[in-house]
Amino acid sequence: MTLKTHLIAVLMASLPALTPAAESGAALGTISFPNSGAKEAQAPFIRGVLLLHSFEYEDAREAFREARAIDPRFALAAWGEAMTHNHPLWREQDRAAALAAMNALAPTLGERLRLAGTDRERGYLRALEALYGEGEKPARDRAYAEAMEDLARRHPEDLEARSFCALAILGTAQGIRDIPTYMRAAAVAEEVFAANPQHPGAPHYLIHSYDDPVHAPLGLRAARVYARIAPAASHAQHMISHIYVALGSWEETVAANVKAFDVSEERMKAKGLGVDTLNYHALHWMEYSYLQLGRFEEAKARLDQMRRYAEQSGTSRALWHHAAMRAAWIVETSGRSAPPAIPKDEMGITGAAADQFATGYAAIIAGDVAAAEEALSRIGARRDAAASAGHLCAQTGSYLDTSKTDLVVSEVMQKSLRGLIALHRGDTTAGLALLEESTAAEESLPHEFGPPIIVKPSHELYGEALLKLGRPADAKAQFEEALARAPRRSLALAGLARAAGATGDAVALGRACADLSSSYAGADAKVQRPEPCAARAAASESSGS
Repeated sequence: MTLKTHLIAVLMASLPALTPAAESGAALGTISFPNSGAKEAQAPFIRGVLLLHSFEYEDAREAFREARAIDPRFALAAWGEAMTHNHPLWREQDRAAALAAMNALAPTLGERLRLAGTDRERGYLRALEALYGEGEKPARDRAYAEAMEDLARRHPEDLEARSFCALAILGTAQGIRDIPTYMRAAAVAEEVFAANPQHPGAPHYLIHSYDDPVHAPLGLRAARVYARIAPAASHAQHMISHIYVALGSWEETVAANVKAFDVSEERMKAKGLGVDTLNYHALHWMEYSYLQLGRFEEAKARLDQMRRYAEQSGTSRALWHHAAMRAAWIVETSGRSAPPAIPKDEMGITGAAADQFATGYAAIIAGDVAAAEEALSRIGARRDAAASAGHLCAQTGSYLDTSKTDLVVSEVMQKSLRGLIALHRGDTTAGLALLEESTAAEESLPHEFGPPIIVKPSHELYGEALLKLGRPADAKAQFEEALARAPRRSLALAGLARAAGATGDAVALGRACADLSSSYAGADAKVQRPEPCAARAAASESSGS
């Protein structure tokens, strides 16, 4: 008997009145969630829970409502619908909609508890009461995590309680990558993963726990398994690329996000939905990865695709993704044929800052200081307006919200562009001081996973400036720091190769050139390797080695 089978058997023996829920959902994973709902409502209920674990919130809501239509007194189906309105890792919550779902079951907690068939089910409802109770969201998130930890302790056989406990712990971090908190969540999710290797929530929450360059190797198995567990969930297919980006594995990142986008497109067509239901996030990560691979034509095709969606949709979400992708294209191609911006400002401050930084960056490369200063002015005006608006959320919850972190992100790009302008004007002291300030500001931010919204990472930019000023040893240190924060970034590798070549560090040069050569194995013909790497390759060929 497997551990999973044993746990289910123990649970069923201890709760004989429960209806055994169906365990599998088509291409979404396998769970066991016994409950007191009607037998006929089990299939949509289980589908809803599986979708909930993969953050497919809208489809999960449909499934829970289907279960409730079959059994209007199904307490856990109402719980599930309310849960779809809480997106802890995106820092989004629709408390009013969640309360409406709970009140539709019964208007008071006492009445809702009476509809729950067991003490265990009542534990889920009490935890929900903590999540959507009175007070500020961070306090409610902590209370909810404590309630889920208590439920998991009292019912260790319940893998769903333990899975949602892991997610609740992650949610208490409020978007800040607090390593002890993330490792606590990972410890819970690892136990669920061991007990049920087909559980979609366990690898999903492990990936979120491990998606930084230091811990990413611990998430590799979870990433590989999650891809197979939930092929029908677009978010699941995208999530595995969190680990691959943290490791600089660009081919794998492309493959994951191609699949993620395709699944979202299939869903859009099957349900007759609009383009704003597409996985723009996957498209952004896909373009960024193509850029790291030197496959610029494919990256440009993805950018053009996003532009069509943004013009058709016009939502802040679509405009933000187009701005971020346009900025990445300009920076990663060193200002090559910068595409025009979409002249709309209905997007968050970070997207607007990235867009204007990239515009100014391209202008500096072209020698147009006036255009760069105009872009700098736009960043400043937008940042000042956001800072004086009078309300800053703790962390961004939508593409129009502004958080304190967003202001710092915008400040980094503002100072970086000011520094470039000063250097272009010949004021080396002021320029380098501004770039150094940018690195300090960026270091104060939480670790950023995925394509950097600070589209030209500050250490990389500072390193390039130092290299141009004939300070390769100082530049080398900056490139090494940039690569520690974003492994195998092509421009940072190219900078490190040039700095290592200039300082005579053959070991660092060899590693940088090897990594870059691996990334550029399928690059466009016009993509050029840095001079030291090209010379090294030529010398190797001439010697026949």
